[in-house]
Amino acid sequence: MSTLKLAQANLIINTAIAEGRKHNFSALAVAVLDAGGHLIAFQREDRAGFARYHIAFGKAWGALGMGFGTRELTDRAAKFPTFVTAIAMASQGRMIPSPGGVLIVAADGDVIGAVGISGDTGVNDEACALAGIAAAGLSGITGAAGH
Repeated sequence: MSTLKLAQANLIINTAIAEGRKHNFSALAVAVLDAGGHLIAFQREDRAGFARYHIAFGKAWGALGMGFGTRELTDRAAKFPTFVTAIAMASQGRMIPSPGGVLIVAADGDVIGAVGISGDTGVNDEACALAGIAAAGLSGITGAAGH
């Protein structure tokens, strides 16, 4: 089984932030967790609010906890709001149903972690996460059909 390394987590973060700067997105906060939901690395850009840590962590943690990216969790929140509210309560508010929480998959197909990004729109956060994951030579699962 593959494991996510600190160097990979830092590359994901640095690339995600660079992607955000390239597109002039709002300041980002990026959290990378291992497969067990433990924080490996985190950075918050200047001007990003301090609550962004909790949102980024919650996106990554929610993706890992549910086994799919938070784009799918967002869709389920719209379809099954009571269920997603119950999940939020059971997880003590750690799951954030907004795009930007992406599972990280190794070449062997194992989920080895997740990245969560907060700062811009969920769609833009997700795009930055995917750019970071790709730069590390890994694949991402957003929860969208086919991803």
